[in-house]
Amino acid sequence: AAAAGAEEEVRALPQALPWYPDQLAWSIPMSRKTLRKSSRLSQFHQFLISETEQGNISRQETVSLVPPLLLDVKPHHKVLDMCAAPGSKTAQIIEFLHAQDNSAPVDQLSSSAMPSGFVVANDKDNKRCYMLVHQTKRLLSPCCIITNEDATIFPNFYLESATVGRKQKVQFDRILCDVPCSGDGTLRKNLVLWKRWVPTLGTQMHKLQQRILCRGIEMLAVGGRLVYSTCSLNPVENEAVVASVLKMSQGAMELLDISGELTELKRSGGVHMWKVMSKSGQWFSSYSDVPDSLKSHLLPSMFPLSSDDSTSYHLDRCIRILPHQQNTGGFFIAVLTKNRPVPWQRQKEKKPTLLLPPPPPSSLTKEEDNVDVVGKAPLQEEKKEDEKDMSDEETCSKSRKKKLSQLCYRD
Repeated sequence: AAAAGAEEEVRALPQALPWYPDQLAWSIPMSRKTLRKSSRLSQFHQFLISETEQGNISRQETVSLVPPLLLDVKPHHKVLDMCAAPGSKTAQIIEFLHAQDNSAPVDQLSSSAMPSGFVVANDKDNKRCYMLVHQTKRLLSPCCIITNEDATIFPNFYLESATVGRKQKVQFDRILCDVPCSGDGTLRKNLVLWKRWVPTLGTQMHKLQQRILCRGIEMLAVGGRLVYSTCSLNPVENEAVVASVLKMSQGAMELLDISGELTELKRSGGVHMWKVMSKSGQWFSSYSDVPDSLKSHLLPSMFPLSSDDSTSYHLDRCIRILPHQQNTGGFFIAVLTKNRPVPWQRQKEKKPTLLLPPPPPSSLTKEEDNVDVVGKAPLQEEKKEDEKDMSDEETCSKSRKKKLSQLCYRD
């Protein structure tokens, strides 16, 4: 028994992850339950708890370290983590922002050493946002903003611009879309999932994942990098979402080839072909095979693209991390870059204008001589000033227009 205990203790020695830079990530080959119950490792367990509370270390699933690494965050970047809770990936991003001076404690850094970049960590669930606050406040960084918004309709941010002299909409340099998913890649550790998993979990999440990714692309700056990831291995949640968005972008978005990054990380490429399962367990290879009764549940974007589109979009550049490759959970990662604004974004930014033809010269009266060429209202100076000062003119009575114009003014 003593020999067996010694052998277990040797196996439990922390090991540096070979693919993580500068040996800053270590793996403990045992479960949390075993670590808590082991009398031999009680002091080590207390050490982990103490250092975690002080913000010196963070504990998380090994494979979830990969997406923030592939973001390639620099200290000057504006970063958005769209689905951030519980906050382990956000903590990684904060560390990368402060990488310019990681030798000194954060509370001893001078103001000049503070990074110019920041991270906005968002989550829709209010309770999970409290977990996010607890996770990030350990690091004592002023470069983190926490929001509680729906990622599919995440609001725009505006910052004062010294050069322009007015507020400008923030375009993020890096965006992490670690979206909600069925979680079938965590089946090794999440035993509850074995009881509640059904084939429709992936199809139910597909549309939500697509909307989050589209909103992230809208807020990404041209030339920026976006990482889309799930802890699922279902192509409907992974390649199908990425391929459908690439098709909608019409060349504005592109999958990056990251085969030269994290070279020691064992991985597989993305798939080009897959089938979609209905609730009853029936498989379909293409949307044309789906009966009308199921077309409200199974969408065209869930199915593989044509062979030409699939080749041009380079879905093989996606990353699939399989559990048996390096004793981790299953994970999917796609790294995209933005070449230009996406088509639907350009359409939103265009403001519709109505130009009316000018009246014929013969029909102009003395009163109409003061009408501009596009048929606008008379250009009397007094009336122009009134219309400029009043934003709610339709709700004000004619007798009180001048008085309310001072009260209703909006910048």
